Parts: sequence; C-alpha cells; structure tokens
Amino acid sequence: MAEAPPPPPIRARGLARAFAGVPVVAGVDLTVAAGEALVLLGPNGAGKTTLLRMLALLVRPTAGELALFGTDGREAPPALRRRIGYAAHESLCYPDLTAAENLAFYARLFEVDGAAARVEALLAWAGLEGTGRRPVRMFSRGMAQRLALARALLHEPDLLLLDEPWSALDPAAADGLTERLVALRDGGRTIVLTTHDVARAAPLATRVAVLARGRIGWAGDGPIRDLAAVSAAYAAATGARP
Repeated sequence: MAEAPPPPPIRARGLARAFAGVPVVAGVDLTVAAGEALVLLGPNGAGKTTLLRMLALLVRPTAGELALFGTDGREAPPALRRRIGYAAHESLCYPDLTAAENLAFYARLFEVDGAAARVEALLAWAGLEGTGRRPVRMFSRGMAQRLALARALLHEPDLLLLDEPWSALDPAAADGLTERLVALRDGGRTIVLTTHDVARAAPLATRVAVLARGRIGWAGDGPIRDLAAVSAAYAAATGARP
C-alpha cells in the first residue's frame, strides 16, 4: 500500500482577519504545494501583508482554518515555527549591532548548528561580506533588506514568506536576489511572496494570484509567461494597473 503524500506547506480555508471590526482579509482559500513559488499581487490595502503575517503565525485569524505542513496553525508549536522564514518590510534587526552580530543572535535563538560558518555563508549570499562588521544603522535601505533576507534564511526554513522582497534594491541587487530565489525554489524551498512588480516576479513564479479587497480575485496556474495577460487580469480584479 502506497504511503499517503505529505500534507502541503500551506492549506487555508476561509481565512479572515479584521482589525477593530474592519475586515482586511475577508475569506481566503489557498493551498501551496511543496516547492512552489506563489506570487501574490495586489494594490496597497488589499490585505497582502496581513495574509502573509497570518501565514507566518504572527497574526491570529479572526475566522477560517490554517494548517502548515499538516499542523493546525492555532497550535503554533516551536518546531513548526522553525520551518518558517519571514522577511517583512522592516528588517527586524538591531541597528546598533553589526550584521554579523545580528545573524549570530538569531542563530542562537534558532539553535543553528555551525552558526559561525552559517553566518559567514549568508553574509556572502547577501553580498554583505565586506560590510558585515558595520552597525546596521549605517546600512542603506537596500543593504538592510538583504540582511533581512539572510536572517529569514538563517535556520534553513522549508517555507519562506517574503513581503515585497525587491523593494529598495537597485536593479543589479534585485537581479541578484531573483537568481538566489530561483535557486532556492529549484532546491525545493516553498516560497510565497508579495510584490507589485509582475515583470520582476516572472522568472520566479510557478503560480500567481491577485488579492483584491481581502479576497483572491484572480489566480493563474503555471508560470507567468504572458505579462500582458497577467496585467489585464490584475486590472480586472482590482480596477488598477500593477
């Protein structure tokens, strides 16, 4: 008898969140399989960040169900949280510590084996090997963004959640990040990210969805092969252009 396949990294049903009685996410059904790179498009205020924070177990849903790797998200045991890496708009790094010190601190929190080598490897991955001994308060916005991504990857999570990862990056750094994310996807990492930039996301996405007024207004199966078609679907779902 064949073994049942493992549960998907994300399965959400009717996921909703309201703040002060105002719905922000208004009932999202979403399944993300292992190794997928799902790109969430949507205008400001569509609920993308709130949805991502629920998937990261940082915000409790007002309604609906969420299971990550088959575990009820309401339980959120430490072992489940260790399987998630999250990078927000803010770097969540301490400004008066150096980049290396920040990564070493988070490595202790996550009980990372071989932490010193892992820190050095991720500083190189982020292109920060020459600035890793500077306080983070001296970093540009783009450098802080790259450090935040390194922090999210520090404990080698199975699920990577990224909120506008290309923001504040110059074109060369953005291209480099795309290449790194594609390599992570090809290595089996599951990625869910938000962005406004359809063209930037196209080389990475295995699937795309548009969030509008707290709901998924359109979803496309397969990679982004026709930017114009995705842009038209975005406009139809949101009333705006990406």
